[in-house]
Amino acid sequence: MCDTLVSLPKASKNNCVIFGKNSDRPSGEVQLITYSPRMNHSKGEELKCTYITIPQAKETAAIILSQPWWMWGAEMGCNEYGVVIGNEAVYSFEPQRNEGLLGMDLLRLGLERAKTARESLDIIIKLLECHHQGGGCSYNDPSWTYHNSFLIADPHKAFVLETADDWWIAERVMDVGSISNGLTIRGKGDLRREGIINHAIQKGYCKDEDDFDFAVTFSGSPPSNSIYSRIGKSKQLLTRNKGNITGEMMMEFLRDHQAGICMHGGFESTGSQVSELRDDGKNIHWFTGTTLPCMSIYKPYIFPIDDQYVLPPGPYTEKNSDWYWVRNKNSKSKIIIEKKRKIEKNIIGEMQKILKNESLLQKTDDFNKKIQELNKMAWKKIRQFF
Repeated sequence: MCDTLVSLPKASKNNCVIFGKNSDRPSGEVQLITYSPRMNHSKGEELKCTYITIPQAKETAAIILSQPWWMWGAEMGCNEYGVVIGNEAVYSFEPQRNEGLLGMDLLRLGLERAKTARESLDIIIKLLECHHQGGGCSYNDPSWTYHNSFLIADPHKAFVLETADDWWIAERVMDVGSISNGLTIRGKGDLRREGIINHAIQKGYCKDEDDFDFAVTFSGSPPSNSIYSRIGKSKQLLTRNKGNITGEMMMEFLRDHQAGICMHGGFESTGSQVSELRDDGKNIHWFTGTTLPCMSIYKPYIFPIDDQYVLPPGPYTEKNSDWYWVRNKNSKSKIIIEKKRKIEKNIIGEMQKILKNESLLQKTDDFNKKIQELNKMAWKKIRQFF
């Protein structure tokens, strides 16, 4: 269960792309902020993903991930070129596979190998068709399998990619967009795998080409418009605030409880990300690094990473009691939550001062250093809650 949202420049207040995702996973599953630097790889080198091995790319980009501790892939993340991706579990009439690339593997591969959102879309499609998607999606329940949808963005464009086994369809986001745990693309999309319509007709999912409507054809129902559904509420929040959406506002969208975008219970929002993608390349990425966004503080990140707080990328073979995610104590106390909100508001205020400093914006090294210092300050201030 997850929700991923995006607002393109014309729908955002500061003329940048605003991306956000809550990762809803089993409530006790640790999700880490990890970092992998840009790397060159040898010809013929192989890459071990969560379940299968595939050929490695010649070069991989520097990436920051919000990563369930036990898998190679990630629920969401960003790369040094300003590409961000979030994925969702979706279900269709197509069968599940017991082996292949996890949707989270495809997400990480899309970040490691692409410099634009469109390039990432093409890479994920190619890998999907070549290696398939499949395998257990939970550490404690390997029988839990699903297909995936993706929201992929960069500072200029965003795409929704939805899959049903190896079949896929994609559409470009025009102003705002969101995905949840169901197929959302109506009609024939903007791009689709060759043969998908004939496949649907042969399977009896639709009568003919005129009857093809991807979301309905492959899942049996259209996405909900109810504000009490997560997809309906996310669409309402984005549409109602079109033209004024900010990173701080996106954080509040991800804390919505009316429809359960901020999910509590056996499945919880175990990690959250908000990214502000700017045309000048000075992209700011905010990660909670702890569970439940309503009880967490978003911390800012920037490339290069230098000494910002991150861990080496997974997978890990066992949990570590020193991880902040594990040590974090969620408290429903109004006083504690208000204290956290005040800290976060101060951090956002400091960020806004930095972004409004035209002289500083011209000095990349000084600008980066300011954000890196803000990251360290944010983590220092929240240690009182561990």
